[in-house]
Amino acid sequence: MSTALYPLASLVQIEKTPSREDGIPEELELDLRAHGCKLIHEAGILLKQKQVAVATAQILFQRFWYVTSMKQFGIGDIGMGALYLASKLEECPIRMRDLINVYDELLRRDAHRLKYSTGPSSSSAHEFKYIPMSYFGSTFYDLKDALVVAEMQILKRLGFNVNVVLPYGTLVNYLRLLGLTEREDVPSKAWGYLNDALQTPVYALYAVPTIVSAAIMLATRQLGIALPSSPESCWWELFDADWEDVWSVAGYIMRLYRERTPEDHARVLSMVTKKGVRSWLEDQKPAVLLP
Repeated sequence: MSTALYPLASLVQIEKTPSREDGIPEELELDLRAHGCKLIHEAGILLKQKQVAVATAQILFQRFWYVTSMKQFGIGDIGMGALYLASKLEECPIRMRDLINVYDELLRRDAHRLKYSTGPSSSSAHEFKYIPMSYFGSTFYDLKDALVVAEMQILKRLGFNVNVVLPYGTLVNYLRLLGLTEREDVPSKAWGYLNDALQTPVYALYAVPTIVSAAIMLATRQLGIALPSSPESCWWELFDADWEDVWSVAGYIMRLYRERTPEDHARVLSMVTKKGVRSWLEDQKPAVLLP
């Protein structure tokens, strides 16, 4: 990874991620990344964790998959480890037991959704009810071991380079410069796009000014606000952002809102663990016909 104020993935890592080398298609990898970040976000809400820690965890989670394959580690385990590590980095630590309890609930809920994801019985007839695990059973200690290993692997594989620059302060400065702070809807929409972008790899691919410019572009276009875009005065050039990169970031964000089939949802839910990923990869291998 390149070393600037914060690490970005290299061209080689972008073109062929470890997961893609193991046979996971790009679209599926992006869906798994997004689902892992959603789990981090939901865990942060349940734990009443600060937004800076949750955002930092999602960025570390995205970086991790440019150096490691999803065949080696599950997105649930790495998401749990990323949130635990980020909570320490942002000086708002959480209890290991609380984090394990929350992730146990989230993973069990995913398993429940997968079980009833197809057919007429997939509605409220099978409402999910969480039963807390026993602290003397094997589940708690398995999750505890997975959490410790995940945190260690994130640090090891990222080379202890866990510096993260969040985009929110930059957004406020850019909106002031463009004269857009008078309207409440522009900052709130742009802020929302920045939060949604955490479910994509853009924070591991592009500099913060480019990501913030993309969020501003999406917000102003949705609200019908015109900004200078003539060849002589392009507003994004004020922030040293390249138009192709801004457009690419916007594409990553808008991809999150596309329609997904029940089969797509079920496939992602079945691959939250590394066991599920390996099982899916085995199913994709062509059958060997015996003579």
